[in-house]
Amino acid sequence: MFKAILGSVAASLALAAAATVHAAGDYPSHPINLIIPVAAGGTTDIAGRALARQLKSELGQTVVVENRPGASGGIANSYVSRAEPDGYTLVLSYEGFHTGNPVLMKNLSWDPVKDFTPIAEVIRGPHLILVPADSPAHSLQELIALARQKPGELNFASSGMGSIQHLGGELFQLKTGTKMVHVPYSGAAPAMKDLLAGRIDMFITTPPTAMAHVEAGKLRALAITSSQRHPKLPNIPTTAEAGLPEFQLEAWFSVFGPAKMPEDVVKKLSAAMERVITSDEFKAQMNEQGSNASYRSPAELGQIVKDDLAKWGEVVKTAGISAN
Repeated sequence: MFKAILGSVAASLALAAAATVHAAGDYPSHPINLIIPVAAGGTTDIAGRALARQLKSELGQTVVVENRPGASGGIANSYVSRAEPDGYTLVLSYEGFHTGNPVLMKNLSWDPVKDFTPIAEVIRGPHLILVPADSPAHSLQELIALARQKPGELNFASSGMGSIQHLGGELFQLKTGTKMVHVPYSGAAPAMKDLLAGRIDMFITTPPTAMAHVEAGKLRALAITSSQRHPKLPNIPTTAEAGLPEFQLEAWFSVFGPAKMPEDVVKKLSAAMERVITSDEFKAQMNEQGSNASYRSPAELGQIVKDDLAKWGEVVKTAGISAN
């Protein structure tokens, strides 16, 4: 009887393994959900929808974009970390949420390394240092001087606690010897609304949500936080050109799935994303928005996450940042 039971268990395990292989071979057999951790309209949302549209032709299935904003990306990341690791629930995560939150916030319900499977880096985005059109600061040096004259009176926005806009704003203060008040939002789009209304003094964010407003004269871009000017924004100086060479900021936006996804599924997804991300169409779309298409493999992305956890951990420690 004992041998019969062992035989039955072994047969069941073999059937389960065969079913898993078969499922991976047929993947995807129904629509995939791509979770966006912020409100519609920001860089993450724009990139996610562009990626989803082109993935349909690569995978033969619709990729459904679902916005789940809140808790600085925590709602989306928590949801995906608990999903079945079958490749049908993914998240387009943002560097600040994925590696900023874990070094800033205690008792998160998810771990950026243990609870996720890296799939592909999608884009990298330099940031614009923005002020309202009626701001008295017409240059980066004038903004720094104004902030030094009024310590604690100026504020800066972010798309959430632990986001790159938040950490970047803290780093900006460290590099310039200024003190400003952090105002977190549920995404770049709502923060942009208050910047346009003049309720925010500074917002450091990626170009997609800001370019049209800058071109229309509704916002003033004082500098771009990259080593070179962006071809779509040729008149905006780099931070080095604006007198602050020690301040550069570039964020990644990458796709992750739940931990323990089948290797075949990860390879298939990553390969499909690589074809999309390296295509002329996707590159042009991202360039038009002020970002850069940037594919990285699962292994490369996994290492980037670990490196950034160490980098932002040091910033949080040095700046004495508190989630409160």
